Amino acid sequence: MSSDAAAADAVLLGASCPIPITNYSEIVLAHGSGGKLSHQLIDKMVLPQFRNELLETLHDGAIFSIGGQRVAFSTDSYVVNPIFFPGGDIGKLAVHGTVNDLAMCGARPLYLSVGFILEEGTPMEDFWRVVQSMREAAAAAGVLLVTGDTKVVDRGKADKIFINTSGIGLIPDGVNISPTRAQSGDKIIISGEMAVHGIAIMSVREGLEFESEIASDTAPLNGLVDAILAASKDIHVLRDPTRGGITSALTEISQTAKVGMLLDEARIPISEEVKGACEILGLDPLYVANEGKLLAVVPPDNAERVLQAMRQHPLGQDAAIISEVTAEHPGFVMMKTRVGGTRVVDMLSGEQLPRIC
Repeated sequence: MSSDAAAADAVLLGASCPIPITNYSEIVLAHGSGGKLSHQLIDKMVLPQFRNELLETLHDGAIFSIGGQRVAFSTDSYVVNPIFFPGGDIGKLAVHGTVNDLAMCGARPLYLSVGFILEEGTPMEDFWRVVQSMREAAAAAGVLLVTGDTKVVDRGKADKIFINTSGIGLIPDGVNISPTRAQSGDKIIISGEMAVHGIAIMSVREGLEFESEIASDTAPLNGLVDAILAASKDIHVLRDPTRGGITSALTEISQTAKVGMLLDEARIPISEEVKGACEILGLDPLYVANEGKLLAVVPPDNAERVLQAMRQHPLGQDAAIISEVTAEHPGFVMMKTRVGGTRVVDMLSGEQLPRIC
């Protein structure tokens, strides 16, 4: 093919299939924030190329049936910096993250895969610590790591260790959890104090010291979900508010289900240490990542029963009802402030905390 013909073909391809960007010619850190730019990246570039009914719901995992048994399948990647932090490390985070995504589908996690991308020059001791931590986390969560892969890249081409984990689990009969099921009148429960993981990471990065150490809340949530489902199988939505915090998670649900939500600021549990750290760092705790908390959207008749079941579990002792679903302002989350006003709390538009998970 001549150079002129190749150039003509390139122009034709560009005219018929333009790259759908929104004022960005390059990937920026905010595309990994879990907020607006992450969603634009998926909605404009990824989803249109792979659209199918399993992907369409944009749940924490795909739900489908094999031989009459409903299965959940999920995958996630971890690039947290630093790889060791108070309360955890990248290995523990990778196991917990995929276990939790499966649990948010109502599944009982069973098997995980792992893919390691290692930078040349990474201390072998660091890799060993991560592997040992993953083994301990998998045992505590009751899952098996059954397959995986390892790649090494040149020095300076990565940042010590990146990890991908995928997992599968089985969904019990009678459980139907989906972001599309949020309904007007539902109550929204958070399982405990928020914004802990993000502040634990930032305290290390910024060299902050507090009277008591802020440690990551990373934890496997499948046991807590079992307790919730034992109290009531009629749970509409579960979501772990990781990147983008609780505000981005609730906005995603409200947009998917085409409902509104009303948060009550006074009911949102936040520790004094985290509040103080957010003030020092200039962060809004509503957008800070969590790795061991969940949001449960439940019918009003079941809310108190589910709340009490959560409070009896070690990971849900500080659970609280913080919001309700409304038919008003569909697609938007409003918040009743402590001073009595009301304001919109939108999805994260930039990147508060890059590489938080």
